[in-house]
Amino acid sequence: MTATAAGLGTGRQFRLAAGRFPSGVTVVTTVADGEPHGTTVNAFTTVSLSPLMILVVLGATSRLHDKIHRSGTFTATVLGGHQEDDARWFADSARPSGLTGFAGRAWRPATFSGAPVLTEGIAYFDCAVAAAYPAGDHTVFIGAVEDFERISDRPALLFADSRLTAATP
Repeated sequence: MTATAAGLGTGRQFRLAAGRFPSGVTVVTTVADGEPHGTTVNAFTTVSLSPLMILVVLGATSRLHDKIHRSGTFTATVLGGHQEDDARWFADSARPSGLTGFAGRAWRPATFSGAPVLTEGIAYFDCAVAAAYPAGDHTVFIGAVEDFERISDRPALLFADSRLTAATP
């Protein structure tokens, strides 16, 4: 479907078109009020090599949004192709909040922020929030990378056309 001069179509149509572009999958975490919190995010990219910076984009109504604003830190764990269950778990709005939401998941606190790093992931980036920009119904969080690690050489988990799949090596 093409956009017409009369209008750009619906949000659903936009998502279907944008979904043609495959993206990696991350779990973004923080610690707020003494408890770990996290959610699945596919809007992630590197921003700068000097200084080291990444960005993640969260819906303004997501449970994690205000917690990152309060904590001023976040960690993004890049998921491997073997972590579809983790991606679905952290995307589930019915998932318990706080420490209970991490039960049964292998994780450790990140060095800088203390936010959970999923240890079965393939890389992580531990960040201080350098900037936050409202963007429609989302916020773009720019993270100054304080620590990072390539954890594994396994293929990444990808999201395209509303499906999760492992990248082929």
